[in-house]
Parts: sequence; structure tokens; C-alpha cells
Amino acid sequence: MSENERQQEMQQAVEKGKAHFMETLGNLPEPIRAMMEYAPDQFVGYLRFREGVYRSTSEGAHLDIKTKELLYTVLDVVTGNLDGAKNHGHAGFKAGMTSGELAEACMQVMHVCGVTTWGMTGYKVVDYIASLEKAQKG
Repeated sequence: MSENERQQEMQQAVEKGKAHFMETLGNLPEPIRAMMEYAPDQFVGYLRFREGVYRSTSEGAHLDIKTKELLYTVLDVVTGNLDGAKNHGHAGFKAGMTSGELAEACMQVMHVCGVTTWGMTGYKVVDYIASLEKAQKG
């Protein structure tokens, strides 16, 4: 691949990636923006991988979007990534995830990974989803 072709591929991935994140999360997270800016060559592979994860069940995936977002949310809880957990929690909420489902999943995380997951991140994300539920009810 020529340098010009590589540059075009990176630029196309960045543009496609911006649309992908707006579609899946409704925003472009700052860490992703920074990867696009400072490591666009690696972003090409990251985007391909992420698009594969986000395939729909009609495209052959085994997990629906709600379940994928629940998993991403609790994985971000485990790693202490509050912003990521809220981003994926919001996407999960839009896909039908409830605060009760998230709280139960967080209890499983706490059982395996310890109470810190709940105390540092988990309850904050559940509170956030509960606030979205309340706002939706009016």
C-alpha cells in the first residue's frame, strides 16, 4: 500500500468512525477523538474490530445491542472508567436496559471483583440510569 493510499484509508476510517460513534453512543468520546488524531493508523484496526462487535443479530451476531451495551457498561465499571460506563449505560438505556438490570449485573461484578467496583463506579452509573428512567417518565 502506498503512503497516499494509507493516508486515504486513515482519513476514511476517521470519518466513518465519527459516524459510527454518533450512531452507537450518540457522541464521540474524547479518548476516541484523541486516537483518531494521534494514532489514526491504529484507529483503522480499532474501528474494524468495533464494527464487528456491534454487528446486529440480523447480521449474524449472537448478542443483541442491549446485552452488548450492558456488558460494555459493567466492563467499564470493573476498570473504573466512569465516563465510558455512563456512555455505554446511556446507549444501553436507549436499547432497553433498566437500572435494575444494571444493578443486578453490578452485583455479579462486585461478587467476583470486589466491593470497590460498586463503591467507585457501579452505583454512580446505576444512579445515572435511574435518573434517565425518571426523566423519561416525566
